[in-house]
Amino acid sequence: MVTRTVHESDRTDTDLTDTDLTGARSASGAVLEVTGLAVEYVTDGDPVRACADVTFTLRRGEILGVAGESGSGKSTLITALTRLQRPPAVTTAGSIVFHPRDGGPAVDLVTASPRTLRALRWTSLSIVLQSAMDALNPVMRLGAQFADVLRTHDRSLSRDAAWTRAAELLATVGISGDRVRSYPHELSGGMRQRASIALALACRPELVVMDEPTTAVDVVMQRQILAQVLRLRRTLGFAVVFVTHDLSLLLELADRIAIMYAGRVVELGTAQEIYDEPRHPYTRGLRDSFPPLRAPLRRLTGIPGTPPDLRRPPSGCPFHPRCAARFDGCDTHLPGLVAAGGHAVACRLHDPAATGRPADTGQQDRAARPDRTAGPEGGAR
Repeated sequence: MVTRTVHESDRTDTDLTDTDLTGARSASGAVLEVTGLAVEYVTDGDPVRACADVTFTLRRGEILGVAGESGSGKSTLITALTRLQRPPAVTTAGSIVFHPRDGGPAVDLVTASPRTLRALRWTSLSIVLQSAMDALNPVMRLGAQFADVLRTHDRSLSRDAAWTRAAELLATVGISGDRVRSYPHELSGGMRQRASIALALACRPELVVMDEPTTAVDVVMQRQILAQVLRLRRTLGFAVVFVTHDLSLLLELADRIAIMYAGRVVELGTAQEIYDEPRHPYTRGLRDSFPPLRAPLRRLTGIPGTPPDLRRPPSGCPFHPRCAARFDGCDTHLPGLVAAGGHAVACRLHDPAATGRPADTGQQDRAARPDRTAGPEGGAR
């Protein structure tokens, strides 16, 4: 059973509505609206809050990247979005509203029944898991796994037609159709990952959630997978939530990027804004941790310290123990996500009431960074 409560710890200095965060838009332009989402892990003591007050809207056909260090709440977020979390994880607050493409009634995935969720999975929303070898059934041929999904959601489909469709789906991700008779262990790591993507797209979903789908492959295969994701997204029109710890990858792939830290979204903006004008010190640290391909040699700077223990989170801003820009009040006040246009940040550096000066827009970073390199399809994003 899902418990829906509001905790005092969720309240921040600034309350932000989803309309403030993403700009005015018609409901028909959104496929997913997440508002005030909180996920906790039940323990013998106090519950551990892994996601807190997460709010964003995903537009149709959009790729939203989610980045952050290990332990920032990324995987917890996507299992909550797809209702795949298992005890001791529980969604304790918020809503996840899915808008069907056919104009049918919106569905709150947090409170949806198992029957409703079963009808939506694969046909409306699907997931690509991090480890393809663990996600694919090792004792079933690929074709049988595809046929199982296809025939579950289309009872009129014959076995032979399902296997033929499986071969066609594998071909869309660059795998020979005769591989439908292969077992997962007979494929390379890159082929398994691409097969997982094809399986997720089997029933033409409107939303695909991808949990670090390129982690276990080399950089050449990573680039091929990203190019195929972009091509398939353009052809089929699905939206993507793409989770990774690699911000440089999202800068090439995503339309917008959400930066997570200690279970909260601390910055949300377009990929270009995140690269040129990161406003949160944590985002700036992530960006400056990887070298550009075309730029003068310079010393790279990392982020000191380690992510907080969510069992005993620091007071105030969770990043303040590691932040070189902290000032009085950062250790006592939890900043809310404040929007300026389409770019939002949760940092007191951009709160005029806290700093006593106009909000810093981060434009001093624009001249400091070179243009990003070409994206997976050869053009700058």
